[in-house]
Amino acid sequence: MTTLTIRRPDDWHVHLRDGAMLQAVTPHTAAHFARAIIMPNLVPPVVTRADAAAYRQRIMAALPQGSDFTPLMTLYLTEATDPADVETAFRAGEISAVKLYPAGATTNSQSGVRDIRKVYPVLERMAEIGLTLCVHGEVTDPSIDIFDREAVFIERVLDPMRRAIPGLRVVMEHVTTKDGVDYALSQDENLAATITTHHLIINRNAILAGGIRPHYYCLPVAKREMHRLALRAAATSGDPRFFLGTDSAPHTDPLKECACGCAGIFSSINTMGCLAHVFEQDGALDRLEAFVSLNGPAFYRLPVNEARVTLQRHDEPVTFPDKIETGDGPVTVFDPMFPIHWNLAGEAG
Repeated sequence: MTTLTIRRPDDWHVHLRDGAMLQAVTPHTAAHFARAIIMPNLVPPVVTRADAAAYRQRIMAALPQGSDFTPLMTLYLTEATDPADVETAFRAGEISAVKLYPAGATTNSQSGVRDIRKVYPVLERMAEIGLTLCVHGEVTDPSIDIFDREAVFIERVLDPMRRAIPGLRVVMEHVTTKDGVDYALSQDENLAATITTHHLIINRNAILAGGIRPHYYCLPVAKREMHRLALRAAATSGDPRFFLGTDSAPHTDPLKECACGCAGIFSSINTMGCLAHVFEQDGALDRLEAFVSLNGPAFYRLPVNEARVTLQRHDEPVTFPDKIETGDGPVTVFDPMFPIHWNLAGEAG
């Protein structure tokens, strides 16, 4: 058995949902991560300072007794967002970021932004105070092929926005293309990118080859193999501009396995084992800590976690549940399609 001890990791993009789903999935994130950036796309969305405070209370109530997990709250950007409310929440330490969803781009994004210029006053205020904008980087123009929407977003929206407001700190969330990686590499210290566990492992064949597999369907959708390899190279490079955001996004099986299934992959349970496999496979275990524990805090200007965790490599594959039960129904856990030999010390295997 091989062991690897690293600083406790963080998740810089996760969906905890609300209600019964929140109760079921929050303990899994808290068991593996010290902190997480919490997505605000609830129904109704987390738009104001008061919304964020109320949602944080619900998250804290869902934590197991004795947990020291810290949720880092975000606000959902709309064309009616008040810059003063955003600044007040940030200065009070109540939010860590604001999330830009192009309207219609993904789950519960109907209240998102349709005209980016209408939110420039909010973004300018954010640049002044140093507050991070997290971006779902896809256009929603129906004439643009779904596999091209990230690249077109960079060209049409992201780059012009950053040129207009150069001081704005931006995280390109869940990048899925070589275009996204190359853009991040070409920019200054005000831009970073998160990469999900599943986009390091699957390409679009996982969804479509041999039958439609809805539990590999997510947004942004997985792309060609050349893009997956670009993501792997970025994640395992140690470059400080790239860090983990799982985008773990639970939906019940009936909502995934239907004629119009929801986008989202639930990976909180086995992410660390999957990542250790990927980094080991690429000869980069010595850079796993940078990706999961160091680069994110550096960009968000937060201290790294002092606590350490140990990953163990077992000779026999480690078992993880295929599904978890929630009060809303069963949720399928991400299957990487290879045996996982790594888990956190103390986990059942």
